[in-house]
Amino acid sequence: MPIQYPDYIQKKWIIAPPMDTAVWKDLADYPSLLRKLLYNRGILSSQSARDFLYGGEHLLHDPFLMSGMNAAVERILLAMRRDEQIVVYGDYDVDGVTATALLVECLQLLGMKVSPYIPNRFDEGYGLNKEALYSLRSGERAADLVISVDCGIRSQAEAIYAREIGLDLIITDHHHPSDDVPECVAVLDPKRNGDEYPYKDLAGVGIAYKLAQAVVQKVSPASDLAEKRLDLVALGTVADMAPLSGENRELVRRGISLLRSGNRVGIRALAAEAGIAYSRITSGDIGFLLGPRLNAAGRLETAMDSFQLLVSDNDVDAMKYASSLQKQNEERQKQTRETQQKAANSIGQLMPGEYLLFVVDPDFNEGIVGLAASKLLDQYYRPSIVGRRDAETTRCSCRSIPGFHIAQALDECADLLVKHGGHAAAAGFTVENRNLAALQDRLKEIARRELHDTELVASITAEAEVSLKDLNGDFYQQQELLHPLGYGNPEPCYVIRNVQVLQKSVIGKEKTHLRLVLKDDRSGAVMNAIAFHFGYLADVLPARVDILGSLDMNHYNGQSTLQIRVKDIRQPE
Repeated sequence: MPIQYPDYIQKKWIIAPPMDTAVWKDLADYPSLLRKLLYNRGILSSQSARDFLYGGEHLLHDPFLMSGMNAAVERILLAMRRDEQIVVYGDYDVDGVTATALLVECLQLLGMKVSPYIPNRFDEGYGLNKEALYSLRSGERAADLVISVDCGIRSQAEAIYAREIGLDLIITDHHHPSDDVPECVAVLDPKRNGDEYPYKDLAGVGIAYKLAQAVVQKVSPASDLAEKRLDLVALGTVADMAPLSGENRELVRRGISLLRSGNRVGIRALAAEAGIAYSRITSGDIGFLLGPRLNAAGRLETAMDSFQLLVSDNDVDAMKYASSLQKQNEERQKQTRETQQKAANSIGQLMPGEYLLFVVDPDFNEGIVGLAASKLLDQYYRPSIVGRRDAETTRCSCRSIPGFHIAQALDECADLLVKHGGHAAAAGFTVENRNLAALQDRLKEIARRELHDTELVASITAEAEVSLKDLNGDFYQQQELLHPLGYGNPEPCYVIRNVQVLQKSVIGKEKTHLRLVLKDDRSGAVMNAIAFHFGYLADVLPARVDILGSLDMNHYNGQSTLQIRVKDIRQPE
């Protein structure tokens, strides 16, 4: 009996092509599997392989190569000499919170008067806003200088307003700028036209780190004060899905080493709540366990709990904030499921020619709509927009697929929008309700124009076809050299054909996961497998299957055993 999948989760399997013979020879110093993994990632020479696998100081760039860095550092040093009040103005996601914590810690340790400000998602929305700037300038803080992190590159009006009220502003951001760059003391964003900084894909926390590094070089050249905060760079870079290539890869590699040292008490406490050993933290743990917990506070209330956790210097405070984030994350998961289900019910069965999904509701939580949009994209493989509709305006989050640049689509609708921003795969906007229907029609027409010749089927790429016998300890050690894994350097997956299902059982609190014992008849090899979210297949799974999955290590009760983490299952060909 064929496996009965719901229509919307059929996936296309893509197996990477064979290696080029010349590259195979050039990478002869490496085992055959590792050569294939490197080749599949565009690593085509022995030198680039050494850089990728082992890193090095040469991958890190001088912060003063970034346009605006000299002006930014000079203004911060002036604030230091004048004993002025500095405010670091962040964002409520992991990238923004880690950037805020990093810059606040560094400047405070250099003796400056500095405090954090993270806007409330629900009251203020994303980025710089005039009310906050006025409050920071005229209120108790009486700020003289505001430094934005992970936001501000499109805040032209706010930059003008800051100058009008006598508030100096330095903007650091990693998002794509518009043609009109804000006028202020300095703007640090390597994506600006003409910027000569060699690496363009730093996360917001990465740019905050480069600014801290530059300031430290001027104030205390021998200090490693900035480098000791690369743990924060690793958290923010991985959680924000910045590409793990070039300088990012080296920064994250060093940052994960710091996380594993356990020196940051807040992360020790959060790891304990997440059920992982801090000494073995991986980029996957950041992406799937630590990052969502750090994000939860900003999605439901205020991100200050996450900030306070990161800067905590004692176990009591750290445990308190970690416990709070754990509770908020559980609530975030619950609300995400409910929002996704309500949105999916609203969509129902996909209609022919439906290229974009657009769902708004007054009951949706604004902090959850982006997650719900991601879930809809996974479910239907269509660009998905989910938003909360209020009395006069609707705020939406968007997630998109390859081939449909959602930020460019929003640019085509700028005349209908109050504000918008983002990149190819994710974006957000605010629209007046009187323009909502027109916006929906136009975006769906743009999607139809761009995607009508596209096969709208999700795909999974495998490195190679292997047998169960191949999946041994040596195989595992070779692929471990690819760490840190993440966006731009995905976890290796493999196809294993025609294996026998010896045992199957559903597990998990809600019986949503599938545990398998698989056997390869030819070699006699037997291996355990875990298929998260495949529990619904337990009653229809045939005696033999093809598996697409990754090889990982299961740590349980003090024992470590290899297992397959299943990404997809299908009938043998």
